[in-house]
Amino acid sequence: MKYYIIAGEASGDLHGSNLMKALQQKDPNAEFRFWGGDLMKAQGGTLVKHYRDLAFMGFLEVVMNLRTILNNIKFCKEDIQKNRPDVLILVDYPGFNLRIARFAKELGIKVVYYISPQLWAWKEGRVEIIKKYVDEMMVILPFEEDFYRKHGVHSHFVGHPLLDAISDLQEISIEKFKAEHGLNEKEIIALLPGSREQEVEKMLEIMLSVRPQFQNYQFVIAGAPSLPKEFYEKYVDANVHFVSNKTYDLLRCSKAALVTSGTATLETALLNIPEVVCYRGSKISYAIAKRLVKNINYISLVNLIMDKEVVKELIQNDLNTKNLVEELNKIISGEKRQQVLNDYHLLREKLGGKGASEHAADVILRYN
Repeated sequence: MKYYIIAGEASGDLHGSNLMKALQQKDPNAEFRFWGGDLMKAQGGTLVKHYRDLAFMGFLEVVMNLRTILNNIKFCKEDIQKNRPDVLILVDYPGFNLRIARFAKELGIKVVYYISPQLWAWKEGRVEIIKKYVDEMMVILPFEEDFYRKHGVHSHFVGHPLLDAISDLQEISIEKFKAEHGLNEKEIIALLPGSREQEVEKMLEIMLSVRPQFQNYQFVIAGAPSLPKEFYEKYVDANVHFVSNKTYDLLRCSKAALVTSGTATLETALLNIPEVVCYRGSKISYAIAKRLVKNINYISLVNLIMDKEVVKELIQNDLNTKNLVEELNKIISGEKRQQVLNDYHLLREKLGGKGASEHAADVILRYN
């Protein structure tokens, strides 16, 4: 079969690559054409556009880059029409992908959505678009299946693909990791500031402001594969280090982490590292988001899935040095740290076992 896959962010690149691997095992003659990143590229096929050219963060930033976004949509439609895949697979990235879903469906191409947009949080009206233009909706969070059932959309809970990625990891030696990356003997606090340039610049300064209170630790920045090493150099010194494209290894060698809200909060939890979730957007973007988001009490996937505060979320004005120091101290040792680790165990149980990529591949192959 000919597969056309669209993933517009780093997390989509990860999940898309695992899905491609599962599809190749079941369909050895699979042909891939895709929008994604280096992980998907490593699976073979044709990379049409890299996600680094697609990701715009926040309402204001989207408006400022509207011409680029519209040009990308136009190009994508032309590319799909020219190549005529058997199946179009959309990975999250709803603002872009739902427009492409309608176009492909009208061409008679089967449309599969893998990893649902967070319609349960905002823009619930988009369910009608999915109902009309998506043939199969595959969800990765347990409560999403009920959400779609309520709206009359048939969906499959296939499990969470992060469990696949994490279960395949080899054991790691902390001493060896430190030696390989020029780190000292101090315990590590990992900093995950995001994957987009503007996001990283906003987050790193506030994350690093806690350093004077944690001189017995070394801070290590998880570099995003979409950003060059040179971008991070201004933040690095004798006790602030940088590791590129080794986020899982870094986390597994860390005592605790400060993590920008997004998929990384769930990855950190599944790797069993206590964390503080951080988020600060532009004032305009945050004000708009606050008006639109409804019926949810949390921003991190960890807390949303568990429906309670497992990890502390510091948002906008609450994200300051004083609060970061206080919350980081709580998860480095003591009762709060143990409670977080206990809740992580329950989180993994709730998400089910590994096999999401294989289950999703089985659903897609029904169209063969």
